[in-house]
Amino acid sequence: MSPSPTNDLPKLAAPARRALANAGIHSLAQLTKFSEADVKQLHGIGPNALEALRRTLTENGLSFANPNQL
Repeated sequence: MSPSPTNDLPKLAAPARRALANAGIHSLAQLTKFSEADVKQLHGIGPNALEALRRTLTENGLSFANPNQL
């Protein structure tokens, strides 16, 4: 059974989870609509969370949005 789209984000600390939820990001698909710079600016997203998100996107053949195409 494949994971549901709402639980495919990596395990993150509570502040990072809240930051993503407050931005409306509940899945990797939603995360791809944001640039890395946008996500980095969210209060609660630190270097460890950003690296975990980057790694998980890469492992799934995805990436952050290109800021030039937003």
